[in-house]
Order: sequence, then C-alpha cells, then structure tokens
Amino acid sequence: MTFREAQTCSNALLIRPVNFGPNTQTAETNRFQRGSTEALPSSLQISARGEFDALVSALEQAGVQVHVFEDTPEPHTPDSIFPNNWVSFHADGSVVLYPMLAPNRRDERRSDVLEALSVRDGFRVSRVVDLTHHERDNKFLEGTGSLVLDRVNRLAYACVSPRTDLDVLGEFAQVLDYDVVTFEALDASGTPIYHTNVVLSVGSRLAIVCGASIREHERAGVLDTLKGTGHIVIDASMEQMQAFACNVLELKSARGNSVLAMSQRALESFTPDQQRLLRDHIDTIVAVPIPTIEHLGGGSVRCMIAEVGLPKKEVMK
Repeated sequence: MTFREAQTCSNALLIRPVNFGPNTQTAETNRFQRGSTEALPSSLQISARGEFDALVSALEQAGVQVHVFEDTPEPHTPDSIFPNNWVSFHADGSVVLYPMLAPNRRDERRSDVLEALSVRDGFRVSRVVDLTHHERDNKFLEGTGSLVLDRVNRLAYACVSPRTDLDVLGEFAQVLDYDVVTFEALDASGTPIYHTNVVLSVGSRLAIVCGASIREHERAGVLDTLKGTGHIVIDASMEQMQAFACNVLELKSARGNSVLAMSQRALESFTPDQQRLLRDHIDTIVAVPIPTIEHLGGGSVRCMIAEVGLPKKEVMK
C-alpha cells in the first residue's frame, strides 16, 4: 500500500565543509564546475564555510529546522557539502543510500549522521534501502541529484546520464513505489547534463524546468506530465539553467509556510514576471550568494540540502 507523503518538509540536513575545493573526479561529467582556482585551499574553505553558514542562518530565519553536521578532515571529501547525492529520507521511515560515480564521493556516506538523526533528533528509521552495491557494476543513481521526486503523485523524474542509470532507477522505483519519467537533457554545447536537479525542480504548486535542454521528442511529455499533476510551470531558458535557476528546493517552515531556497545568482536570473510568479505562490524566498560553492562545486543550494521527511518517534507518556 502506498504511503501518503507531503511534497515538502520542514527539516533539512546540511553538512558543513572542512576541506571544500574542486573535485577532479567529478569534473568530466559536471560541466557546471568551472575548474581549478589560484586561491589557496584555506581561502576556498573560508569562503565556502562563510557561504554555507549564511545559508543555514537564512533557512533558520525562515523557520526551517536545520540539522547541521560537521564534515570530517579524513577521508578527504571535497563534495561533502552536497549530501543529497548519497541519501534521501521518506515519510514511511525509509532511508535510501545511493551509488555514486566518483570514488571519493562514496566516503561521504556516514552512518553516524543517520544514527544522530535517530538518537539525537528523534526521527524514526524503519528501514535502510541500500543501493550502493550497484557501484560494483559501475551503475549509479546519485540521490535527489539524479531524482527529482513528486512525492505526492509518486513520480520520479530522471535525466539519464553517466550518473543516472536506468537499472538502479528501476530498483528505486520498485522498492519505493514510484513511477518514473525519464528523459535526456543537453546543455548549450550538446553535452549531457549530469543531474536532473539542475534541469528541474518540483514543488507543491510550482515546477521550474529548462524545457529547451530536454530532447525535443521528449520535451512535451515532461511538460504535459508536470501540468497534468496540477503544477504551474516556469520554463527557464538555457542561460537561466546555467545560473542554477532550476536548482532550487521548496521546503516549509515549522508553521507550514512555504519556503523556496535558492542562490542569489539563481534569483537574479529570473525575469521580473517570473519573480512575481514565484512570490505569488511562495510565502518566503531564501536567496543567498554562494559563488565559491557554485563555481568550484558545480552545484547550488538545492544540492546542499537533503530534506528530512522521516516521521518523528512517538513520545512515551
């Protein structure tokens, strides 16, 4: 029997970086990364940590419950700031662990984080769905980077790429009871886009998608599915997608108000009409400048947040 699930949640998991920097193991498949920099590693870390803390503060001020964990110095995990790629949390108590392409990203998976969410923060974990065995066969599915979930309608949107394998996607869909909507997407140079969540965001009422990036013969099907589930669609341009306009995440405050989290760069890329549409359907927009993280990490605010949709444990009276 399908478990009813809300589209948004009020709890967010973030990992504060220790050794943030460009990851050479992901650069080939992530064209949003802008290569190396002449800045010293210590300067990068200071900048990234400052951007991270500003996002945490803004989310908390908007009423989101933020669960921050510190990265560990060893092993070196330069992309630990993007936890949504290794784990997702679901309202039936499921925790899903995902296979990742870059070997140094696999070290980001931490059992102590899952234990703390249960013991310290009181979330109930009923099962762990471990898909990481697919790494032995070089098949990957990188969490809610590869998957954009319409939790209410049980739809998993997936842009097929070297990081999003159909076999793993099929196992996820079967175990979690989702139908899948697959497509291919290309950037302006014709290169496959590495993650679905830079092309598409699905919220409670709004969906933001870069239709121009989706292959023409698949584009109408994706847009029709979004509209058919009652979403108002903002069609972002290729330039807006490159500015991470689709890499946004709708959360909610503890009081139930909608909160849309994005980078300042993403917000500024929207046209005035698009910004009005956002504000018509969202109670609070959280927009924080994160140029170091976007430039070197190749991901934006959505990638930094793993929404915690787990149920709370019952309190014994």
